[in-house]
Amino acid sequence: MKNDFQDRLAVVTGASSGIGLALCTALLQRGARVLAMSRALGGLEPLLQTYAEQLVWLAGDVTVPADLQALRARAAQLGQVDYLVPNAGIAELADGLDMAAFDRQWAVNGAGALNTLGTLRHELAKSASVVFIGTFLTRSTYPGLAAYIASKAALAAQARTLAVEFAPLGVRINMVSPGPTATAIWGTLGLSDEQLEGVADGIAQRLLPGHFLESAAVANVILFQLSQGARGVYGQDWVVDNGFTLS
Repeated sequence: MKNDFQDRLAVVTGASSGIGLALCTALLQRGARVLAMSRALGGLEPLLQTYAEQLVWLAGDVTVPADLQALRARAAQLGQVDYLVPNAGIAELADGLDMAAFDRQWAVNGAGALNTLGTLRHELAKSASVVFIGTFLTRSTYPGLAAYIASKAALAAQARTLAVEFAPLGVRINMVSPGPTATAIWGTLGLSDEQLEGVADGIAQRLLPGHFLESAAVANVILFQLSQGARGVYGQDWVVDNGFTLS
């Protein structure tokens, strides 16, 4: 799988922390060139120092059309895009009927991801692979996250059809749905430290290894979906959740 990525161009959004950062790290370690977009530099700073010849960072927000056009322009300068992972995402606790909360999360998790693909579609190589990021919660539920889950479920539905539409172009589209992962997104839910600890303890009890996923574990599954090893996989949504949805 390592040779799949050597000198190939990958575009990753939401790249400065969590799964996006872990994926960028893994791609760079395997010799890929990476165009990373995020609102802030964050954890990419040391990677820019270590992989100065391979990594290009672009400040941007997937909800801003001008930023996506800037991403397309930079990608065009670097060559055809072999791998695309629209990873940018947000989550917030809200009443299940709060449509404003849904709109905010759909703008990033759904429309942001789809518009990233739409903006870059003509920059994709004929054998390109695209992986969207879903959530294990579309197989389960969690009070207060209805809007978040709905945004990811809608994205999953569109990804399946897009897989069929893009297949004649030689482009594979799939999805990875992470389970409870130790990333910064948990700190954006508006819970106190005590509440977060309680939630984390309750979730960990349902995980077969007894602990949250590491971002690198999810990144490795994304890497496989991107690789030629998964060349027969189309329109699939792989759940990586340490067994949460089995209980």
